[in-house]
Amino acid sequence: MILSGLLGRSILASRSPELHEKEAQAQGIALRYDLYDFSARGWADSDLPLVLKRLLDQGYSGFNVTYPFKQAVVSLLDELDETALSVGAVNTVSIRDGKLCGFNTDMAGFRDSIAEGLPGVALNNVVQLGAGGAGAAVANALLSLGVGTLQLVDVDENRARLLADDLAARFTNARIIALTPDAVEMAVADGIVNATPIGMNGKPGMPIAEDAVEARHWVADIIYFPPETELLCLARQRGCRTINGIGMVIGQAARAFEIITGRVADRSRMASSLA
Repeated sequence: MILSGLLGRSILASRSPELHEKEAQAQGIALRYDLYDFSARGWADSDLPLVLKRLLDQGYSGFNVTYPFKQAVVSLLDELDETALSVGAVNTVSIRDGKLCGFNTDMAGFRDSIAEGLPGVALNNVVQLGAGGAGAAVANALLSLGVGTLQLVDVDENRARLLADDLAARFTNARIIALTPDAVEMAVADGIVNATPIGMNGKPGMPIAEDAVEARHWVADIIYFPPETELLCLARQRGCRTINGIGMVIGQAARAFEIITGRVADRSRMASSLA
């Protein structure tokens, strides 16, 4: 029996357990995927080290990490894969020989979803909302696709600035600007990416003012539950090209499955499971 899990807050709506368990069943693997929702269990964020020790002691093969622990977990791990080092955040952890190794599968998942779901969109200037753990992966993906100017927007200006400085050191041909929501330059933006939790089940609302979204923009949201957020609904009504987070979640989940189980996932089958 392979033991796996997902750590985060308010994650009971996550589809990751279903994706992993159905893929394991299709491959004839005995796998149990447990949810560790800190909110539902009454745990504080500071309990994270104790939970990691529990998973290690109980023989887990690995686990996924979601909001708000993707960056907090980094310092608690024994090793970091190149993907985690470049992004500075972890969403998948393997446990081998008593050691915890962190990976980031979000970056490739988002990059592939843009390439497949929004082929040919303009990438001269992109507004990214959110500079947290998922935001770090998304920003790396956007810049790797050739974004010329990235407006990195966060209510925590210092967090946005720290991420912008890190990105600028590696993507030297791009212009990266750290901004607060009231300073966004929408008039020059080609696209908008929501990398915040605003719009997901339990966190309704818009991550940006409604009048900021225009028909000329393309809009991507990394949220997949619900599949159409308020932002995407508005963007679609205004004629924007849009994608939700389903492509990203399938891409990252397939790679996480491979890291934890050592078996290659069938991505088309995973997509069918999510439909």
